[in-house]
Amino acid sequence: LLLTRPDDASRKLAKDLRARGCAFVPVISPLIGIEVTGPLPDLSAARGLIFTSANGVRAYLALGGRLDLPVYAVGGATALVAREAGMSCESTNGNAQGLISWLIEKRPTSPLCHMRGTHARGNVSERLSAAELPTSEAIIYDQPALALSEAAKTALAGKAPVVVPLYSPRSAALLSEKLRIRPPQAPLLVAALSEAVANAATSPHIMVMKTAPSPCSAHMLPMIAQLLEQAGQEGSNRA
Repeated sequence: LLLTRPDDASRKLAKDLRARGCAFVPVISPLIGIEVTGPLPDLSAARGLIFTSANGVRAYLALGGRLDLPVYAVGGATALVAREAGMSCESTNGNAQGLISWLIEKRPTSPLCHMRGTHARGNVSERLSAAELPTSEAIIYDQPALALSEAAKTALAGKAPVVVPLYSPRSAALLSEKLRIRPPQAPLLVAALSEAVANAATSPHIMVMKTAPSPCSAHMLPMIAQLLEQAGQEGSNRA
């Protein structure tokens, strides 16, 4: 199981899969790093914060952000980090488009501020502002691309099938580029969080691709478990 999310998220995913009784050899090799940059903007006029990733919440907290503003989060995992820090948070269970539509319908007190990384999708602040919901944005962390670990390279060069969960179009594109430069020998079975993620995973070396029915992390677990079972059967057939 090649885990390409940041270390904490990868370890949690492995733990959740173990709890489901899944058998696998974990290989953690984040494709994207998280570096807090800041600074925080002046939030004296803000009436709410938008977060489209748990990493955004963690960066905001690391920079000493205030906890008394309402938070609007893209999904449950992001909301959990905010709530654990003591923030009042509401969330959708989808992607940036779903969050935008929800906020336009909800029309919370504004102005709002979207706390995001260098790489972001959806043009959240622009689209909300265009819908007469004034929203600014602040880039408070960077997401540099990372090289595959030696353990990941070894797994991809082997004969045993490798299951790869992918949670963002950028991570899917980065993996595809690495596979183009260094083609794998292992059969690859990919679980994609959304159609956008699946479309960015362009490597011809992917043997099986499964896409979540909606972009929610909860839908990934059963799908990854199915791929692990399939990989085990494939590995037995190849042995």
